[in-house]
Amino acid sequence: MKNRQRGQGMTEYLIITALIAVAAIAVFAFFGKTIRSQIGGLSEEVAGQSASTAITQAQTAAQQAQSQGSKTKNLSSYTNASAGQ
Repeated sequence: MKNRQRGQGMTEYLIITALIAVAAIAVFAFFGKTIRSQIGGLSEEVAGQSASTAITQAQTAAQQAQSQGSKTKNLSSYTNASAGQ
């Protein structure tokens, strides 16, 4: 009986891990360009360079992500290249 309970716990752990992974992928797909621009700007600032270009790119990407949030997306638009724009 104890082995069955351990297997159940592992299954629940795997399901939760999979859900977190899917959520992380969705967030990165939605905000990926913004995150990349912000990290690029941060690395330029740490290196002692001006990050004004990266900051502008991050703001533009954030505005694009916000406008994309109002569009309906589903599996039927997955292969349609114009649906993601």
